[in-house]
Amino acid sequence: MDTDDMKTWRVQSPNTMGFHKVITSNQSACQVAQIFRLNLPKGASYTLQSNELELHPVLIQGKATIQHPVLGNVELNKFDSFYIPSENTVQIKALEECIFYIAGAVYEGIGEAFVRKFDSSLPIGDMHQIHGEGAGRREVMFTLAPTDKASRLICGLTWGGEGTWTSWPPHQHEKYLEEVYCYFDMPKPKFGFHISYKNSGDVDDMVVHTVYSGTMVQAPYGYHPTAGSPGSRNAYLWVLAAFDPIVRKYDLAELDPARV
Repeated sequence: MDTDDMKTWRVQSPNTMGFHKVITSNQSACQVAQIFRLNLPKGASYTLQSNELELHPVLIQGKATIQHPVLGNVELNKFDSFYIPSENTVQIKALEECIFYIAGAVYEGIGEAFVRKFDSSLPIGDMHQIHGEGAGRREVMFTLAPTDKASRLICGLTWGGEGTWTSWPPHQHEKYLEEVYCYFDMPKPKFGFHISYKNSGDVDDMVVHTVYSGTMVQAPYGYHPTAGSPGSRNAYLWVLAAFDPIVRKYDLAELDPARV
């Protein structure tokens, strides 16, 4: 485990229309967390099949409708999301040009289909949280919460402040979970930095990735703070995937003791 590994963790997801496998276990550092991206032009339809996976699509841009035997017909707006267990099929139709970021993991028999409508007015609590303080303050909205029924995945949206840090103090959870940060609403020339390092307090053996809309960075192990550039704020969908359903928990992060 060295910086050469970490240099491969950044993937720029495609802007071209269609369904894209961005991070999968057979071609990525992560072995549990999988990420897909679906880009649809206005009026286009797509049949999403989960097969052996649980899937959690989050609408990052646009407006769409979905049709599902259990969920029915539902209109989705920006940041709305849904969850389906394995062997499910959803019909998606784009009412506007759409981008879905889709988290996936092998289904282990736990999980029920649901839709979550995004509501920024929710009071601070279980679903809407503020983490950190000062230059490390950020806002978090769960899209797939620990209390939701799922096998491996926990997911949410994070927004930092302009030119500030997120995930600070740095944390890691490599014994139990993998994570992927999927950045959005940061069109170039806006950008941020995603930092990866293995050892507590180490400033000489870090890998720094430039991130902007469409960038996805894996964290199979190690600490992973991020920072926005002046005039930008980091925004990302974070995807946690547990190695085992028994450790599908949100409170397993270990802070870097050198920075607490």
